[in-house]
Amino acid sequence: MFTALAACDDAAPPTPPEIRPVRVTTVAPRSGGDVVTLTGTVEAETEVNLAFRIDGRMIERRVNVGDQVTAGQLIARLDRTNEENALRAARAELTAARARLTEARNNYQRQRELLQTGFTTRVRYDEATRTLRSAESALDAAQAQVNIAENRLGYTDLLADAGGTVTARGAEPGEVVQPGRMIVQIAREGGRDAVFDVPPSLKDQAPAEPVIEVSLTMDPSIRAIGRVREVSPRADPATGTFRVRVGLDAPPPALRLGSTVTGRMGIGGSDMIEIPASALTRAQAQPAVWVVDPATQTVSLRPIEVVRFDPARVLVGQGLETGETVVTAGVQALRPGQKVRLLGQQAAAR
Repeated sequence: MFTALAACDDAAPPTPPEIRPVRVTTVAPRSGGDVVTLTGTVEAETEVNLAFRIDGRMIERRVNVGDQVTAGQLIARLDRTNEENALRAARAELTAARARLTEARNNYQRQRELLQTGFTTRVRYDEATRTLRSAESALDAAQAQVNIAENRLGYTDLLADAGGTVTARGAEPGEVVQPGRMIVQIAREGGRDAVFDVPPSLKDQAPAEPVIEVSLTMDPSIRAIGRVREVSPRADPATGTFRVRVGLDAPPPALRLGSTVTGRMGIGGSDMIEIPASALTRAQAQPAVWVVDPATQTVSLRPIEVVRFDPARVLVGQGLETGETVVTAGVQALRPGQKVRLLGQQAAAR
């Protein structure tokens, strides 16, 4: 008898599964559009690299980063010794070519007159003609060499082709530079861009021709209107963002080069699902949320596509449907298939 009673005591009832209280929200579409804010910088619409057309030793550079330059201003200079010597040699050859042409022309004229009177032969006349033509060609070649030498001498001076601001320098006085090497970089006047690094999800949502309000971050009262002028076709390999240049219409002087600006753009117009940021968790390195099954009062982890998020909210692109229940508090202590009790509601009958 005692043995039977002991056996009955050993068969204790099973422990009921833990029911964890959680706070939830019902998924609903968010109507209307949204305003996106990004931070960028002001850059020149056009930046050019000024370089010498010939090689040589740079002996002088008259501007530094931040200097304002005007069209035609001298930027830098090469050592002119070699080009001056080449020009003198070319001019000397031109003088000699002119003398040879004068001699050939006189000889041709003399042979022509002698041929008419019969005191020379056709062979000598033809030879004088060929010598004249050769002298004329040599003069043209010598003149061309003088022009080339004069141009090369002029290339020793690097001049600004337009006004602007020096933003970078690439060589110092005393260096031997090659043709095409950047000496200074100039941001030309007449155009300003606001440049932003835009995530791909936002890039895909932007309207066809958005109007963007750009304001100075330190003083939002200083603002200008801009339109997208250029979108990089490739994402940055490090950040995954796309470089977008926004051309500013009549920017105020306070929007100087290098200024930090804030851009605002309206997007949307279609319904988007919005959930609290506290509902967001991760599943296999992907964003996810806990969804409550109303029939069994259990939770399951579901991956979602995040369109945009901030410290208070998350806009969801895919993964949730209107009317579903999502856990917003207690997400770190849940496991798949766990029963939950919705705070503010009666526990499910067991």
